[in-house]
Amino acid sequence: MRYGMVIDLNRCIGCHACSMACKQHNATPKGIFWSRVLIREIGEYPHAKVRYQPMLCMHCKDPECVRVCPTGASYKREDGITAIDPEKCVLCKYCMLACPYNIRTKIMDIQPYHSEKEFTPYEKVAFTRHQPGVVSKCNFCSSRLAEGKEPSCVQTCPGKARTFGDLDDPESEVSKLIARRKPVQLLPEMGTDPSVYYIEEGGE
Repeated sequence: MRYGMVIDLNRCIGCHACSMACKQHNATPKGIFWSRVLIREIGEYPHAKVRYQPMLCMHCKDPECVRVCPTGASYKREDGITAIDPEKCVLCKYCMLACPYNIRTKIMDIQPYHSEKEFTPYEKVAFTRHQPGVVSKCNFCSSRLAEGKEPSCVQTCPGKARTFGDLDDPESEVSKLIARRKPVQLLPEMGTDPSVYYIEEGGE
């Protein structure tokens, strides 16, 4: 078992629904986004266009973040998810520096979303999932996976740009998509073997 994802950039419309669904489900504190959509302009006038690049933890098969962690806080689960044990994290930030995808972020202080107000009842409950002084990142919505559900970003995407499943199962939809569409991994030269693949714009 090794969970992975394929994102079809031809279907991504840059709506940020994935980012909002991730933030809502995981209740990440103010300023913390585990799922982002990068926006850039490619080409030259009059043929320039906007390209959207969804970004999340790549859950690499051979992650640098795990290799450099001095306490074992960053580790690989049996299902391929790269996870963080907050009780072991000392915020040395080695993992943040080692990650080629600039995905990890630190939680320094948990504040209400509206700084002039107190925590809402929802925030009082939801923010207990996080603690200050640690590094955080996407975990493929592991709590949803335990319930037999897909990650929130996959379920929410209105363009159906994301496909999720077991990379070790050749009969899974995600494996079939990789075999058929030949998606690419980001920064393959780093040797981390990301579990997130991208079907490039215009790709068959």
